Amino acid sequence: MKQEMVDVLNLEGEVVGIATRQEMRRGRLPHRCVYILVFNKSGEIFIHLRTATKDVFSSYWDVCAGGVVAAGEDFETGAKREGFEELGILTQPHFLFPFRYEDDQTTVFARVYRCIDDGPFVLQKEEVVRGEFVSLAELGERIAIEKFCPDGLKVLQEAKNFGLI
Repeated sequence: MKQEMVDVLNLEGEVVGIATRQEMRRGRLPHRCVYILVFNKSGEIFIHLRTATKDVFSSYWDVCAGGVVAAGEDFETGAKREGFEELGILTQPHFLFPFRYEDDQTTVFARVYRCIDDGPFVLQKEEVVRGEFVSLAELGERIAIEKFCPDGLKVLQEAKNFGLI
């Protein structure tokens, strides 16, 4: 099986090397990611439950599709690829803003995108258990009682702060 390769970054976000995804996770190496906020035409956001086998935030709900950008791949190509792989989205997501996130598991330099798509989606079984559209009000209620990916919640908060949602 082919190893997934990712660009390793320095603390300024510049590419300084390449590593396997496993090496990147094990060493908590800075890398690039894309986050896609998916809304339907009614303004509801798509949330999904991550599988128990995900390398970070397994079995958490997420407000963003997306993931790690491959070595040598640009953000826009990564966003389109990740949207298609995870949900079967064919349209190019629209860029919103750059984003940086760091915690005890990961350090990412990212770009946030938005996509309008009513589905139906083709969920990637290796990464997504199930998903659904919810209103932002219902999402707030769910966040209070269920586990959500903290990086996705920060993306959502920044999008709100910028007046983008």
